[in-house]
Amino acid sequence: MTGIAVFETVSAMRAAVAGWHVAGEKVGLVPTMGALHEGHIALVKEGQRHARRVIVSIFVNPTQFAPHEDFKKYPRTFDDDCAKLVAAGADAVFFPSVEEMYPAGFATRVLLLGPAAAGLDDRFRPTHFEGVATICCKLFTQSRADFAVLGEKDYQQLKVVTRMAADLDLGIRIVPLPTFRERDGLAMSSRNRYLSPEERALAPMLHRVMQALAGRIRNRDDLFRAVADAQGEIISAGFELDYLEARHAETLAHVTSLADGPIRILVAARIGATRLIDNIAV
Repeated sequence: MTGIAVFETVSAMRAAVAGWHVAGEKVGLVPTMGALHEGHIALVKEGQRHARRVIVSIFVNPTQFAPHEDFKKYPRTFDDDCAKLVAAGADAVFFPSVEEMYPAGFATRVLLLGPAAAGLDDRFRPTHFEGVATICCKLFTQSRADFAVLGEKDYQQLKVVTRMAADLDLGIRIVPLPTFRERDGLAMSSRNRYLSPEERALAPMLHRVMQALAGRIRNRDDLFRAVADAQGEIISAGFELDYLEARHAETLAHVTSLADGPIRILVAARIGATRLIDNIAV
């Protein structure tokens, strides 16, 4: 017993949503891969601010993992997730099987350009956003929700999905929510549980370095020198740095100074076996 309505098929979810819409109730969707933490619950609470009904999808999506990544060991904590969602007051969980989402003969993907080809995470995970966009497109059309709440921690992903929903006229509004953080600044993530105690103690450094970099950019320091200094600080601390960059906050295009528009600092770095990503506004 989960204590919450669980839909395992698209037809069951659509029937419930249709009933809610007939009753004049707005419906929000919170897409997740489970292993829920306080940041996910904040997404649910944000959904409740905008709608009478909130569905949380829990689906570890195989198409967004490369062969060498952690699909098989990705944490699966369904009963605990449901208990958290009951406490949060969510209305239902969409918990489909891989076969339900990708039936035999499935042969379609979403082709992406724009923010998905910005040279950030796409450089290191070239098939990732195609998988994300495909599953989000399916979830949006399957649920027929009025809006979806996405966190800003996966910032490039947020921009990719927002652009896709607009470009494909999916009729769903994307509601972003700022990153939830631990007290020491580390961005909440399901993957944080992989960190050893020593790695966990070092991990918040990424946020501190980004904050210092943002201050230098606001003070009109040379952007390229400031970014290079921050990159060197992260590497010297023992991280394997994929990227630390200052980009245009909307398009993710390269910038040379504050004059180019609003700036977002984005980082991806490995510590031990765990890859951490984060971002902040300047």
